[in-house]
Amino acid sequence: MKQAQSDSCRASLHFQPASRHHRLASQEFFYIQMEKYARQSIGEGCKHPDDLNVTTDSELYRVLNLHYNRNNQIEVPESFRMVVQATLREFYKSIVANKDSEPSWKKSIYKVIARLDDTLPEYFKSPNWMDQLGDM
Repeated sequence: MKQAQSDSCRASLHFQPASRHHRLASQEFFYIQMEKYARQSIGEGCKHPDDLNVTTDSELYRVLNLHYNRNNQIEVPESFRMVVQATLREFYKSIVANKDSEPSWKKSIYKVIARLDDTLPEYFKSPNWMDQLGDM
């Protein structure tokens, strides 16, 4: 099996609670990366979505972790890797099926991935959550 050069995940990526605008921009970054890496995999000759495997060493995983967890202060849950992989595969399938020519082609992907979202831990909801990291 070919290891995907790209990975991503939305669940557990929201490490920094912020305004609605910031959260939407964060989600958009995630989806831009997913589309980019799915297209790259297709261009590299990937023939099946199950061949796209995201590991913690994958370029996509590292790009996302660097963006959302710059100082590596938070232990990234395994579910993040799984969501990134599932999202990458969904983008791949949609692009291969030429659904990206439709105006709202990403909506069906968002619905699938939304089911994989994790609940945000309570400590992230505190305005001083970064101060609590040392206590964890």
